[in-house]
Amino acid sequence: MSQQSSQQPDTETTSLTIAGDAAVLARRYAKALYELAEEQSALDEVAAELRLLKTLGQTSAEFKQIMKHPRLTRAELVKVVRKITETGKLNVLTGNFLALVAQNRRLVHLSAMVDAFLAELAQRRNEFTAEVRTTQMLSEAQHEQLTAQLRQLAGGKVHLIVEEDTSLLGGLVVKLGSRLIDASVKSKLARLERQLKTLQGAA
Repeated sequence: MSQQSSQQPDTETTSLTIAGDAAVLARRYAKALYELAEEQSALDEVAAELRLLKTLGQTSAEFKQIMKHPRLTRAELVKVVRKITETGKLNVLTGNFLALVAQNRRLVHLSAMVDAFLAELAQRRNEFTAEVRTTQMLSEAQHEQLTAQLRQLAGGKVHLIVEEDTSLLGGLVVKLGSRLIDASVKSKLARLERQLKTLQGAA
């Protein structure tokens, strides 16, 4: 019995290895793009376009389907991302990067690559990206106010990626690097529910 169980694959270790490999891959692509963008004095433009692509990946069902479509050929994937580049009038560097990722069938890791690029930007230039989930899109004034507050917290320039999420019921959730700031109604209700359960258990 013990002999059989020792031969079974460790699924947890396997999944961690896969996740680790994906992270290494994302950093490799991101670092190459960062160095090229820095070389060509296009860091700000490329970073802004990558943030837009990340937002597209979060909000567009069509784009999500393209990234994960198992049957599209490499040529078809490249054609689609070239069209996105053309329509969005993206920097040549961003477009070529997208085409390379599509050619290598790595679009499923695009979000991780964007995160790795922005992490590199934060490390080298003290420039951060905050992912914001809110029940409705922020007004210009709210956007500026939140950016200013997060700038003070981060100690550097902050860019927002805003995603609409009606499941929060109200308020917002902000992810800034490793920090998670949850000021949503959903979170407050969950905390209240836990408190009530604790009180009932103590009664």
